Amino acid sequence: MNTAVIGLGNIGSRVAKNLTSSGESVIVSERNVAKAHELAAKLGEKAQAMSVEYALNNADIVILAIMFQAIKDFIAEYRDALAGKIIVDPSNPIAPDGKGGFKKIIAADQSSGKIIAGLVPQGVKVVKAFGTLSAESLGSAANRSPERAVPFYATDNPEAGKAVAKLITASGFDPVNVGGIDQSIRIEVGGDLHEFGKLGKPVSAKETKALV
Repeated sequence: MNTAVIGLGNIGSRVAKNLTSSGESVIVSERNVAKAHELAAKLGEKAQAMSVEYALNNADIVILAIMFQAIKDFIAEYRDALAGKIIVDPSNPIAPDGKGGFKKIIAADQSSGKIIAGLVPQGVKVVKAFGTLSAESLGSAANRSPERAVPFYATDNPEAGKAVAKLITASGFDPVNVGGIDQSIRIEVGGDLHEFGKLGKPVSAKETKALV
């Protein structure tokens, strides 16, 4: 399957770097195409820069490494082009609180993963992944030894989950499935399985056995 990372901020650029470093071919894309070409040049021959439209046409798995609100707008704009895709949602529904911290921008009992899953066209498979670790940990904890760190993922589609789990493994981590998309709240900021939640740090697969 062809993989595209759309949105090349801290999370997207780090995911693309981890994947290409392991030999995975990745399409990198965002509205600022010049930025995509700049990143592709840094990542080497395994990265190919494309416009958003071309990335969607050429990818089977689309990692939407953009803000939660932007994902909602993206789905509305590119609805037809998303047909049949696996959409990876790393988003966290937070915004600056004006006091140097962050606040949740949806109801306390809601998750961005479940909201996004309810917005995609029929047939699109959503996997909540690549958002349980900070951008810093996605870099520093990749290929950690002796025990790899765990990014959790959630999905209602087992086959899509397997495909994304392979990408997580290629990124230098051990993927752990927490269940269906209704479990997304656990792996978003503030959740019991998020680095910026109850966990407080990246954990290994052995450490997760008592948690999942």
